[in-house]
Amino acid sequence: MIRQFAAVPRFGFATAAFLFLLVVGATMVRAQQPASTQPAQAQQQPDQSSSQEASEEETTRRRGKPREYKNWNFNVGGGASLTNGTTQQFVRGGGGIAAAGVARNYSKYFGIRADFQFDNLPLRTSALESAQAPGASSHAYSISLDPIINIPATKVWSGYIVFGPTYIHRSGKLDSSTVIPGSACNSFFVWWGTCFGGNIPLDRNFLSANQNEFGYNFGAGIARKVHANIEIYGEFRYLHGTHNGLTTDLRPITAGIRF
Repeated sequence: MIRQFAAVPRFGFATAAFLFLLVVGATMVRAQQPASTQPAQAQQQPDQSSSQEASEEETTRRRGKPREYKNWNFNVGGGASLTNGTTQQFVRGGGGIAAAGVARNYSKYFGIRADFQFDNLPLRTSALESAQAPGASSHAYSISLDPIINIPATKVWSGYIVFGPTYIHRSGKLDSSTVIPGSACNSFFVWWGTCFGGNIPLDRNFLSANQNEFGYNFGAGIARKVHANIEIYGEFRYLHGTHNGLTTDLRPITAGIRF
């Protein structure tokens, strides 16, 4: 009986000790769980931020870079025209001009530009003497369609080059003339375009002249930005037109605005 009584406490003590260890172990496991989950959460945060950055980059790529040029440009200007070739023999330089144009840009560097220009062509005194006229009016209209090559230098300054075909309509009228109809033409009436078969027309149509000429033009200009969408520009061109051996050669100098 004594042995059995002594064995019971030993068994109870061992059982109690075993239960105590289980409780202590469970408590330690619970205490360690927050510490172990915190690094996992900390590791997840960088993953979330990296995914946000990736999504922002994708959005930026989809939007694309802002365009650095305008699809359309318009220009208006005025100035004076110098003369060249045969035109210089009969027309004084410095006649006033008015110009307007529009350009369709396909990139920052390339576009197509159409221009309309009016040139006043004041006749020289020697030309009026050859025409035996007290006065006259003379002018030319031109239309050009050119490729334009833009050369951006800075955010403010830029340059450009134009070249292409040109149509010129030159016309004029003598106030009067004492030339005898049917007489031989001189060099002025040949350039004036009213000499037929080497003689002055009998119907006195030589007082008025109209010519349609086709040719080419080329030139260059510089521009300075003065506002977000406005530039001032200066331009120099050479225009040449011809028809049946008759020519018109002009060198217009233009200043104006582009918008």
